[in-house]
This record gives sequence, C-alpha cells and structure tokens, in this order.
Amino acid sequence: MFLRVSYLVLSMALTSALYAQQTATAPREHDVYCAGMVTTEPPPSDTYVISGVESSVRILFNQGDLVFINRGASQGVQVGSEFLVSRPVKERLQTPWFVWQRDLMRAMGTTYADIGRLRVVNVQTDTSTAEIVYSCDHLQRGDIVQPFVARPAPSYKPATKLDIFARPSGKEQAMVVTTRGFGQVAGAGRVVYVNLGSLQGARVGDYYRVFRYQGDRHSTVYQPRGQEYSVWGMGSAPASWKWMDLPREILGEGMVLSVSPNASTVLLTGSLREIYVGDYVEIE
Repeated sequence: MFLRVSYLVLSMALTSALYAQQTATAPREHDVYCAGMVTTEPPPSDTYVISGVESSVRILFNQGDLVFINRGASQGVQVGSEFLVSRPVKERLQTPWFVWQRDLMRAMGTTYADIGRLRVVNVQTDTSTAEIVYSCDHLQRGDIVQPFVARPAPSYKPATKLDIFARPSGKEQAMVVTTRGFGQVAGAGRVVYVNLGSLQGARVGDYYRVFRYQGDRHSTVYQPRGQEYSVWGMGSAPASWKWMDLPREILGEGMVLSVSPNASTVLLTGSLREIYVGDYVEIE
C-alpha cells in the first residue's frame, strides 16, 4: 500500500511539472547557453583547457575557479576576452530506446555538451588564465574552447491553449531522437534533440508540435500488440486498425534554439504528459 501511495504522489508531481506553463517572454540564459547540440560540423579543437589552479590535486573546475588555456598574446588573446567551453559526449549504455535511434544519431552527428563560459584575467605569451564566469557543468582538461559569440534567444510565441486535435501541418516531420543528458523521457522545460536541421528547412525560433501514434510498436514503451483497438477480456473494435489510420495524440510543443545541418536543439515549452524519445514532431 505504501509503495502504491508513493507511486501515486510521484505521478501527480510529475504530471504537475509537465503541465508547467512558460511565463517568460524568451528562453533563459541557462536554456540558451547550456542546451548543447548535435552536429556533423565539429568545432575546432585546437584551443582547449590545459588544467587549472591546484591542478596537482584537482581534476574538476567549477564556476569561480581559474583555468589555463593554450592560447596567449601570440595568438591575439587579451585580458577580458571571453570563450565558450564545450565537450563531445556520447551515450555510455548504447541501449536503443526505439527502432531507428542509432541510425538517426549517426546521421545527426556528434553530441556536444555546453560546459560554460570563460573570461581571461591574465595573458602570457602562449597561455592565458581565465575565470569560469558561468558553468553548466564542471570543466576538465581537454575541454574545447571557442571565442564567445552571442546566441540568438528568440521570443516565445503568445501563450495559447495547446490544440489537441491539430491536423498535420503538412511540413517536415521527424522524431525526438534523444534528450540533453541522453535521457528517455522529457517534459516542459527540458531540452531534446530532433533529426531536423538546416538542410531540412529548420530555423531558430521555429515551433515543433510533438505527437504520438497509438500502437506503432517502434518504442521500448511497452504496448501489447493490437492494444490500440483491442484489449483481451475488456472489449475490442469489430475490425482491426493500424496505427497510422488512427487519430494521433498531441503531446506538446517546443521551440528551436539552434540548428546544425541535420539536427535541432529544441526547448520543450509545454507538454500535456511525458514525451519519450521516439515520439514524432512536425514543424508547425
């Protein structure tokens, strides 16, 4: 009984979180600069973090710490110069959640996590010391350093009630392939990666509608075969129905924060229930 009640409380809390509405007019700094991306165009890796203060006893560096980078006055670095830090990351478990996940990830490219931002406080000939002024995660040796370029922060569209009966837009469709941190489930406020990029017409500021077909059996989320029209002992429709012939279930929507050739980084701005990797999206 205790476990049953605990599960109910957890489910109610999760549902409440998923129904969270966006009250700001634009994404937060954390949303824009910590979202990461998947790309087939890797950033230059010739500038990097060497180590940091107390490097003899420390392997991780956080906001407020000083780190050393392999560029100095000879390479044009000046006191006050700012840099963004990123790191290539990959799913360690390598367990696919839906049928085409591995193939889609390969086509999208390499995942790069945003780690933080540096500001140079001292310059030597071929090295510089920089303060970590903003961090999404801990920094470590070898992290990639790039000159800071401001990222666009598109405005949210006016708040409206999600149309759960929205007809297909007729525009490009794709799938939620993975999430920031390689999770399997997401809701409002979370970042997901979608296999639509600039080559497919995706643009920063676009809105994607997220939806699901009943009974498609593409996902690890368990569904007995035929459950979309029949449940043993609990009734069935007189005829069988295929998943693509039934009304789709609208789950939520999200806004594109950045695009690469074959992928989009999407901030989910609203969701009615859990969104799983393997769910579908379309440009609104």
